Amino acid sequence: MRLALFQPDIPQNLGAAIRLSACLGVPLDVIEPCGFPLSDAAIRRASLDYAGLADVHRHASWSEFAIFSKACGRTILFTTRADGVLHDFAFRPSDILLFGRESAGVPPDVHDAADTRLLIPLAPGARSLNVVTAATLGLGEALRQTNGFPTAARNE
Repeated sequence: MRLALFQPDIPQNLGAAIRLSACLGVPLDVIEPCGFPLSDAAIRRASLDYAGLADVHRHASWSEFAIFSKACGRTILFTTRADGVLHDFAFRPSDILLFGRESAGVPPDVHDAADTRLLIPLAPGARSLNVVTAATLGLGEALRQTNGFPTAARNE
């Protein structure tokens, strides 16, 4: 299982995604360009004390990531223009969960390239979730279905 962010706009969200992926033991793919300056030092700074646990991979472009992802598994895009609902989908351990830019989602070519598009149902009138909140819901359901949660001792 992998988590991927398409051209994130907000550095704090990238930091939260790094922490999420580190805590759940899931690699994070960052598809550039980002809406802010991104360097290896910036990633270390954003990951705080999770740098040693985080497995972050940078991809210079969508096309570079698309080549990489074909060797990994299915690309599952979370979007409001979806084929199905999160809880009705059967995840696999090799899936890549892709989330779009906070400001604009993903362009049509990325949308069309996804193997599946899923929706997280929201209350009537609600427009969208924060990208890392959505990633937490999607990743949580995918790991639950595939028994992929880390098996560590309770936090002390």
